[in-house]
Amino acid sequence: QVQLLESGGGLVQAGGSLRLSCAASGFTFGDYTMGWFRQAPGKEREFVAAINWSGYIKYSADSVMGRYTISRDDTKKTVSLQIDSLKPEDTAVYYCASSRVPAQAMAVIPVDYWGQGTQVTVSS
Repeated sequence: QVQLLESGGGLVQAGGSLRLSCAASGFTFGDYTMGWFRQAPGKEREFVAAINWSGYIKYSADSVMGRYTISRDDTKKTVSLQIDSLKPEDTAVYYCASSRVPAQAMAVIPVDYWGQGTQVTVSS
């Protein structure tokens, strides 16, 4: 069955960096756009970034542009999210997602598959 398994979350000080990873299985990875969403306490889940099946098209939310970098490794079937210059407002559960839509569309079209999430907590 489809599985998206996130890792790399944790507690980090403001200004630090973190790299989240998501290992995918159970579907044809190379056919899917992969992305990341996050949900902060008391808030709705929001789109963060996506990378299309070729790896050449990336799309990020304006709020994270410049600090968040998404990448994928099709040989390992993984997608990663590098987060730099972390801020307390980045504290959230981060979810990996996959969908057969263009990268920009992942921000607005329901996702096909979700991971369980990994907690990122940024202390000030």
